[in-house]
Amino acid sequence: MPKKWLNKNLVGMSAASFFSDFCHEMATAILPAFLASIGASAALLGTIEGFADAVSSFAKLGAGYYSDKKGIRKGIAVLGYFLTAAGKASFALAVIWPQVLAGRIISWFGRGIRGPVRDAMLSASVEKEDAGKAFGFHRTMDTLGAIAGPLAAFLLITMFNYRQIFWMTLIPGLLSVAAFLFLVREVAEKPAPHLRFLPTLRMLPDKFKRYLIGVGVFGSGDFSHTLLILMAGQVLKPIYGPFIAASSSIMLYIIHNVFYAGVSFPIGRLSDSLDKRKMLSMGYVLSAVMCAGFIFIVRKFWYLAGLFILGGIYIASEDVLERTIASELLPSDLKATGYGALATVNGIGDFVSSIIVGLLWAYVSPAAGFLYAGILSISGAFIIWKLK
Repeated sequence: MPKKWLNKNLVGMSAASFFSDFCHEMATAILPAFLASIGASAALLGTIEGFADAVSSFAKLGAGYYSDKKGIRKGIAVLGYFLTAAGKASFALAVIWPQVLAGRIISWFGRGIRGPVRDAMLSASVEKEDAGKAFGFHRTMDTLGAIAGPLAAFLLITMFNYRQIFWMTLIPGLLSVAAFLFLVREVAEKPAPHLRFLPTLRMLPDKFKRYLIGVGVFGSGDFSHTLLILMAGQVLKPIYGPFIAASSSIMLYIIHNVFYAGVSFPIGRLSDSLDKRKMLSMGYVLSAVMCAGFIFIVRKFWYLAGLFILGGIYIASEDVLERTIASELLPSDLKATGYGALATVNGIGDFVSSIIVGLLWAYVSPAAGFLYAGILSISGAFIIWKLK
């Protein structure tokens, strides 16, 4: 009997992602201003994001392999959601930037170990022909949390200080743990104790490996969008002053995430009947367009809003389609390992891009960072378009 695509497992995983992204983005929205308040620069922000991404990447690969080897999914995911919540709340204790880095690493280690096992569970919970809808729905719920989080930060920043808001992120963070623990049924695979790490990676399909090349090239320019918040604040500060500029940059990030959420499900639904590869290529092209817009910046709120909207749309297509294409290319017994490899390639790309864009921003100009990112976006789009 065919599985319903909108089932209890999908709802439970989506609820967990909603609350976890609420927690994550509530902290992320105030992180640039908090770092500035303790004397950290744009280059340090890029470094923090990059190192956290690197830790997350290798955690994803290890967790995916371990999950396939032991046939365990749910326990790993629940632990990951808990570490994400704890890491974000720990920012409240930071007085110097390395403490923020430590909290970010804990948080992203949690995100790393939960991602591939959750995606493997989600893929196994629906029929193959419904994967686009399922991943699109999950991404929509995840991103609704990414709207609620900055919105909460925007409202709370007038009543509480940064440290108090970081403590408050524990509420949605622990709700994400509860949602996965109590609503999601284990979708375990048969243990495969014979699997060995490197030989298992070599067993991944050749077409999937070629696909990872395009994803990796694009990812090497796909910097953290925390830098967009910083850019908006710098652009608007001379016009509106520091407080209104900071509040406006958070509002722009909310707009970004509204479009991220709004287009995720339609993109997933369309991908079930259209060419997913070409759709993903066009999403990568949108990233390049956004970067060009920041190079030729106009100091107007409406202009920045348009660029943040482009950012939300391309991130939605990237997140939904990369995972959906992987679902088609991977065999069921290597799904978590494959998702771990995909996430690791993305994480290494995030590490490279956040470090390079942050350094170019600080020591050359913001435009140089966006130019670098735009070139890599176009290159990745070309590789994915030509994938056989």
